[in-house]
Amino acid sequence: MAYIYLKKSQPPKRSTQQFPFRRLLALTLFISGAGFLFSAIFPLVSFQIEYASRFHQVVNPLSASFYNRQGVVLGQSEDFTQLSSWFVSPSTTSPSFDSGSPQNYRLSIPKLKVQDAQVLVGSNDLKKSLIQYPETALPGQLGNTVIFGHSVLPQFFNSKSYLTIFSTLYRLKIGDEIFVNYDTVGYKYLVSEIYEVQPTDLSVLEQRFDNRYLTLITCSPPGTYLRRLIIKTQIADN
Repeated sequence: MAYIYLKKSQPPKRSTQQFPFRRLLALTLFISGAGFLFSAIFPLVSFQIEYASRFHQVVNPLSASFYNRQGVVLGQSEDFTQLSSWFVSPSTTSPSFDSGSPQNYRLSIPKLKVQDAQVLVGSNDLKKSLIQYPETALPGQLGNTVIFGHSVLPQFFNSKSYLTIFSTLYRLKIGDEIFVNYDTVGYKYLVSEIYEVQPTDLSVLEQRFDNRYLTLITCSPPGTYLRRLIIKTQIADN
């Protein structure tokens, strides 16, 4: 009887170097991802622990008449580099943006190393400047000058970039100085209040004519759109 022997083919040998390389690559990607996640979360946690606890949150439900008079609602859209997305009109009366040639002036915050930042009145794009909300008082006038600025995570703060310019606004304290140069006249304001409001609270736009006020507004915590940080100031006596 004849016998046939079949030789079983051996599987190809895998390089012993592939597995260490793959493990190293996986470990590198894991560490990179964890580092990125930590860099995004840590500033928010740090903000909540170190700063947010001293910012009292104001709950100020507005009457229907105020909504009807202003004709705007905050935070209804997604592109927060456009001021019109912060205040979206549900009615026929709404502030106008990008109308003609906007007025401009300069704002400085020495403590935050913000020097001669451009403020536009009647503009919309927060990537290009700080923006004074339409129909609020001009600097030096009785009333409330309301200025908006964009913010991102604090580690990306750059005083020369309008996308990041208000990222460290939360570091201001009562008594800190803010300077405005408008129409060749310089004004000094002192921080009097620091607090947070919900995105639907329009009271920050209200005009009081018993003094000259300046209000700075950005999102809070920096890099999110959860709340609004309000820096309220009054003009200095001298």
